[in-house]
Amino acid sequence: MNIRIIGGNNMKTRKFGIRDQIGYMLGDIGGSFVNLYIGSFFLIFATYVLGVSPYFMGTLFLVARIFDAVTDVIMGTIPDRWQIGKSGDKFLPYINISKWLLAASLLLAFADVSSFSTTAIHIWVVAVYLFFGVAYTADSIPYGSLAAVITQDPIERTKLSRARAIGGMIVGIGALSFVPMFIYDDAGNVISSGFFKVAIVFSILSLLSYTGLVRLTTERIRDKHSNGQKSEYRFTDALKAAMKNRPLIGMMIASVGSLIMINGVNQLAAIVFAEYYGMPSAFAINSIFMIAITAILFITVPKLVEKFGKRLLIIATAGFSLIASTLITMIAIENVYVFIVLYNLATIGSIVFIMIVWALVTDCLDYTELKTGKRYDGTLYSIYSFSRKVGMGIGAALGSYSLGWVGFVSGAKSQSAEVAAGVLKMYTGMPIITFVLILIGIGLIFNLNDTKTKAMYETLEERRA
Repeated sequence: MNIRIIGGNNMKTRKFGIRDQIGYMLGDIGGSFVNLYIGSFFLIFATYVLGVSPYFMGTLFLVARIFDAVTDVIMGTIPDRWQIGKSGDKFLPYINISKWLLAASLLLAFADVSSFSTTAIHIWVVAVYLFFGVAYTADSIPYGSLAAVITQDPIERTKLSRARAIGGMIVGIGALSFVPMFIYDDAGNVISSGFFKVAIVFSILSLLSYTGLVRLTTERIRDKHSNGQKSEYRFTDALKAAMKNRPLIGMMIASVGSLIMINGVNQLAAIVFAEYYGMPSAFAINSIFMIAITAILFITVPKLVEKFGKRLLIIATAGFSLIASTLITMIAIENVYVFIVLYNLATIGSIVFIMIVWALVTDCLDYTELKTGKRYDGTLYSIYSFSRKVGMGIGAALGSYSLGWVGFVSGAKSQSAEVAAGVLKMYTGMPIITFVLILIGIGLIFNLNDTKTKAMYETLEERRA
């Protein structure tokens, strides 16, 4: 056994509490300021300001995810092989370095290079997006793996999962809702300089958030090898463990679905409200309504999980959302306020999944320890993270390609009514794919129900004692 828990008779550390939850939430806030801003507005910036074809952008998003297949796994193996710094922490030192790369990538992504030649613009867009991918990988892999070493308690891990979900939502449906105020004028035309101004603010907020993460969270589950010493790690063993981890495979498929909606829909949302409804400010109204729904779910989801279990709750809400999303795609809703209410209620299964997903991921990491007696947190999370990148890539590509399919004109100040109607159909139809994949991943493949999960942790607790 190569695992020890800090906090026994001979080693004292601060107990898990609200400080860890706030710190972990800040970590997701820091990443979301960069990831969600680029995910939601880089396509708009590239097509409207730089005049890049949506087909080119869609292809870039897909190719970048293939590139991530390599960088994700490499980054995942590094913390499993080597510890850096003197603290003995496995993941926090890496986050403390990668936060600077991530902030820099945001500034580069929204730099206005429209004065460059067409060829230079395309080279620049590819380079900065790939750099963002590397920076995001260097940050997200250690951060995602961190939850598994903060606590081994399933209830505490659920609290971390909820904290992470809330962190992303604070940015996704909070801060991002104000972005259209800076990138659109009163007539609905794009303001090119607004993108970079927002990037400056978000990069600073990202750095501050990650600083809070590093200072507030504590790693309690430690590998036995010393600082700077290479562990007895073999990538082939970790890969075999991942291939035999059925819950992890189910989570990967479900997460592909989840990220298709998050990235695809986020790219189209601002266009839908600006072009179809002629009301860019509705983007903020939509976000406010989502905040209200999220607040209600923040209170009710833990109680529902306690009563029905994580897996059953996801299956039930995803099933409802699949039916509701299909109906809302078939029916045209002309009133923007009615649309906002019905659309957000129809896709409620996505929010529930986001709130629970990270608790399920840590269950998957512990499942490997149950089967092998070893922990490969960094590597397994990097493999899982790749599935998220695939979902991000497919969602971003669908969002980009769909603009081309409906006749979107790059560089134009506004779009035709036919184009706007086509974008709306893609916006409402994309969640259908999401909920089908969630039901397949969680309903048919993921096999850790509440009874099996409790038995797993009882066994692990006995081994670690």
